[in-house]
Amino acid sequence: MIIAKKSGNILQGKEKRIAFAVNTEGANDCGFAGLVSSEYWPELAHIGKTELCTVLSKKVGEVEFFALCCHSLIGKGWVNQAAVIKKCFDSIPGEEPVASIAIGTGLIGVLSGADFDQIKEGMEASQKEIVLYL
Repeated sequence: MIIAKKSGNILQGKEKRIAFAVNTEGANDCGFAGLVSSEYWPELAHIGKTELCTVLSKKVGEVEFFALCCHSLIGKGWVNQAAVIKKCFDSIPGEEPVASIAIGTGLIGVLSGADFDQIKEGMEASQKEIVLYL
């Protein structure tokens, strides 16, 4: 469930658990995933094929990153968006709130068919408390 909405840079926020999207092809060197892979998690950039709804995590200092495999780069890559997003967020371990970027609203999401309304629906349906950065 979305418990708060914020603006600004998620990496400069007070939240210490950050979620973002990655793709099933494992090519995560662009967009927000690319930023995370270049600055904090280099092995994420080219992890290879990853199953839909997989959640990967890495702790860097005080921040724990959660890479949610929720789309493909091929064709209409965002299928069952609300259900996939809900499953990904519900799979994040722990009870603490998780900050999330506005998944699907960047260039890669737009080009691959993301529907942010469906993505937000999945966030709202999740049991995880989510702080959404817009």
